Amino acid sequence: MSTPAKEPPNTPPVLRPDDLFHSFTKSPIPEIRRRAAFIRQHAYCPHPDHRPTRLPANPADAEPSTGNQPPAHVDFECPDCGIPVACSKQHWAEGYEAHLEICDTLREINEDDHDLRSGRFFPEFEYAGPQMEEAAVNLTNWDTFLYTRQFEAINDDRSMRQVTRLLTYPLTIGSILHELSPYSIRKGGRLTPEGLKSLGALRYTLHPPKSGGGIDIKGLRPEAPPVRIFILGARAESSLPRNVWVQLAHLFPRGKFHLVFIGPESMANRDDEFPLPPRTPSNPFGAVIEDRVWPSMKISTIVDYYHTLHKTGYFYPYDPYFDCFVMFHPGLGHPASSHEWTETVPLLLETKAPIIVTGYTQYDMERDIDWVRKTCRGEFDILMEPGENSFRSLRWDLNDLDPQDISCGNWGAWAFRGKRYALYPKYDQHPSK
Repeated sequence: MSTPAKEPPNTPPVLRPDDLFHSFTKSPIPEIRRRAAFIRQHAYCPHPDHRPTRLPANPADAEPSTGNQPPAHVDFECPDCGIPVACSKQHWAEGYEAHLEICDTLREINEDDHDLRSGRFFPEFEYAGPQMEEAAVNLTNWDTFLYTRQFEAINDDRSMRQVTRLLTYPLTIGSILHELSPYSIRKGGRLTPEGLKSLGALRYTLHPPKSGGGIDIKGLRPEAPPVRIFILGARAESSLPRNVWVQLAHLFPRGKFHLVFIGPESMANRDDEFPLPPRTPSNPFGAVIEDRVWPSMKISTIVDYYHTLHKTGYFYPYDPYFDCFVMFHPGLGHPASSHEWTETVPLLLETKAPIIVTGYTQYDMERDIDWVRKTCRGEFDILMEPGENSFRSLRWDLNDLDPQDISCGNWGAWAFRGKRYALYPKYDQHPSK
């Protein structure tokens, strides 16, 4: 049953629903004006007449450059999308045909950003409560999920984009681990035989049979420990409202979770909310522990690199039935961040636990896969073939350092784990023969 929506506040909104398009530079929202100033200060005009300032993220997208002019920061705002995209009106007009491919999406980003700060009441952020075990959840796509989870009806595309921007994180994990997952071993289902083995183990734990236990001493039954989900390189996802992450617990009424956010940026912008505790013998890494987020969910946050924790044996032992690793947009193959994962990924493979990875775009995802293949050749098995995530964010995001670069949260998903070697590869080689 869905949580009843609260009454909207009496304060009038800053922007009306029909007044969401504004120039970034002249926006009525101070935060967006500051963002426009940042873009003008750091983003460069993409016109080929300028000498390139950096290698393109995707070499296939690179345009030939004559390079007869020095680099120039963007200063001219496209009147159709309201975002600084060129250094001058002339260069904007000359590259208008290429800009037209993303102009509508940039305008959508513009309006979504203004909508989020408009001051209106957001009924789409009133999430559904616990799920009855008798009511099956349909995880085919966003529409079927929201309907079968009894969310309030969302009839507006913009509201749909706003709500999926947050829910994409727990639903990406839940849609892969759930027994009714849209990913299967059937043709086109993307799961590999090894993936079925690994995810089947976790699904067995998260969907336990009824034990027949009771509230008295005679009704005590042994219970499985919580499934530990280690979210590595955590950034924005660690600061999501906790009722967003509780949606993961609602998907598994009889499952238990311990979410562990690990990474040097896992407590960014949360210092006032949770000052980091001192490191003591009982809490050697200064973990911030939120024990009662939900009766079946606990959350811990550790501001450190995972490989540092792994070497101490802090989370040892690991069990593929109870452990899973998740990396949201880790940038494994990105030149600026790949060195941070060189020591971590081989340690993850040693645990033999599933590793779920997402990417901003198809190129970003493929670059990460290529890096893993080069770094850990022959030491891993693919559990889920790469492809578009059924529960990706429907809202597009803008790269402030390059307005031509747009992406959406968790666009693609894939999974792998350390290779398991058979003790007796062939029947004829068994020592009894």
